Amino acid sequence: MAADRPDRHAAGTAAADPAVEVRRSSRRRRTVSAYREGDRTVVLIPAQMSAGEEERWVRAMLDRLERRERRTALNEPQLARRAHALSAQYLGGRARPMSVRWVGNQASRWGSCTPVDGTIRISDRVRGLPEYVVDYVLLHELAHLIVPNHGPDFWALLDAYPRTERARGFLEGYSRSDDDTDADMDQD
Repeated sequence: MAADRPDRHAAGTAAADPAVEVRRSSRRRRTVSAYREGDRTVVLIPAQMSAGEEERWVRAMLDRLERRERRTALNEPQLARRAHALSAQYLGGRARPMSVRWVGNQASRWGSCTPVDGTIRISDRVRGLPEYVVDYVLLHELAHLIVPNHGPDFWALLDAYPRTERARGFLEGYSRSDDDTDADMDQD
């Protein structure tokens, strides 16, 4: 089904920056989206968009992502401090990570934890999400330092966080979308 497959190419602004990949899709009609994928930015646009519109939207989406990341992204020391504060507040301080860091190699996970050495890795895809969602992802991984599986004891730990269900719903909807930031072309 070739019509449903995005057409990948670099044009306009993207050609000047190899870290930007523009993907055209015949299924996309009105939305422009952008997200970070490792070291590059992917911009999803409708197939019928002109080169001039593409260049304008690529610039706009790069600016939007940068503003969002600047506004909401924690650096690694802040992320580690946040994890320790969440452990103290919701887990009685029982989860004591040895390291907490952002990683760019988790395309299908929000985070991961290795209880044996106390390391927590949070996907770069979580950067810039609402604070309560970042807190939930951190708490989820912190809880694995106490209970390594997803059994009833694990979920009982997360019940202490009042926004668990809301954050889980956000992440479920976010992962089902085909992108990380949507913009309706008629709004800008």
